[in-house]
Amino acid sequence: MEANMGMTIEGGCLCGAVRYSATAPPVSRSICHCRSCRRASGAPSVAWSTFHVNSLVFRHGMPVRYRSSPDVTRTFCGVCGTQLSYRHDDDVDSIDITTATLDAPEQFPPTKEIWIEHKLPWERANEAMRHYPRTSTG
Repeated sequence: MEANMGMTIEGGCLCGAVRYSATAPPVSRSICHCRSCRRASGAPSVAWSTFHVNSLVFRHGMPVRYRSSPDVTRTFCGVCGTQLSYRHDDDVDSIDITTATLDAPEQFPPTKEIWIEHKLPWERANEAMRHYPRTSTG
């Protein structure tokens, strides 16, 4: 968001064992409805803020890495289990951070919903956002 230009954006897990910071605002913000994100989070959808990988640093503690599919690595706190990040091998320049782990997630509302074709029927889509059947890239 424009209000955060030049400011440090911080966040971390539930127990505080892992903390991170970003020196630039996210390049995109979305809600993902894919089956993989649902299973990894135990939630009907996950809000993600995508950062340029060079702007994000894990400052305290290191998350545990998990290869959730051949091209995807997710991280989480090894102490409390909070899901923290998502990286796809085809996009080495970006890292998705779970928006709800930001210290001020209300400053980074999602602008689009992705993987709508996987959306649970009892979860309502936000009509104010753009919707994509699958990913919004490519």
